[in-house]
Amino acid sequence: MYLRRQWWWLQGLMLAVGIAVPASAQDVLPPVEEVVAIPLPPSARWPNLVATILRPEGPGPFPVIVINHGSPGSGAERARMGRYRATRGSQEFLKRGFMVVLPMRRGYGDTGGPWAENYASCNAPDYGSAGQEAAIDLLATIEYLRALPYANTGQILLVGQSAGGFAALAAASHNPSGLLGVVNFAGGRGGDPRTRPGEPCGVEQMASTISRFAQTIRVPVLWHYAENDQFFGPAVVRRWFEAFEAAGAPGRLVMQPPFGRDGHAMFGAASGVTIWAPLVAQFMHETGFTPRP
Repeated sequence: MYLRRQWWWLQGLMLAVGIAVPASAQDVLPPVEEVVAIPLPPSARWPNLVATILRPEGPGPFPVIVINHGSPGSGAERARMGRYRATRGSQEFLKRGFMVVLPMRRGYGDTGGPWAENYASCNAPDYGSAGQEAAIDLLATIEYLRALPYANTGQILLVGQSAGGFAALAAASHNPSGLLGVVNFAGGRGGDPRTRPGEPCGVEQMASTISRFAQTIRVPVLWHYAENDQFFGPAVVRRWFEAFEAAGAPGRLVMQPPFGRDGHAMFGAASGVTIWAPLVAQFMHETGFTPRP
């Protein structure tokens, strides 16, 4: 235990003076990990969510990062997701003094149950209903955290990738207490790079849904995409962000140069972290986060 505390002290010093911490050393000393069942309201028609909580050692309280997963295309793929851990992204937040919560929404992985986010057909997608169902799960997650003594729920950041980014926007439209900001990594629904690269279903239906959510979003949102996203191309993203801004929500769009074969994967890629982490750190500083040392 003494050696572990000594390492965390040394790691914090290295980060403070800008020295890179070896990834192998981070892997040797993992954070505290818990698997919890988060109760859902009766309207969810499913008892609970399975969620992973990762946090630094110590009593806290730690500011909270809720990271939301994307959505595979088929039911079989969704069932095989198990527990989402977003290893590289989680590690980036943990080393900065935050706790990370990763809920599996209804119909995914270990949570199981019917898929609540079905948006009907590509020709007439109902993105609004899908978003509100995802919001039920995220809002229940936030409420569960309020009872944990090591969670500082006065400082919450919603982070989501792909369908998880869209889910984070939907939840933010409800303005849960303590929410300070949202980071939307390549968020959206309806994309299929195999048949419609860069051109998702119902672009205007999604723009209308985002506009409706944005009317009640009060916290800043960082939109982070890449030019070669094979799910949501740059013209589509700019249309959605235009609808977001026109509805009066605060936010900023960052369109990165092409990343790898598909920029949609930047959040989870090892080389992607070095691109997005400085931007997110600056966004969190501007938003008012004060992580524990």
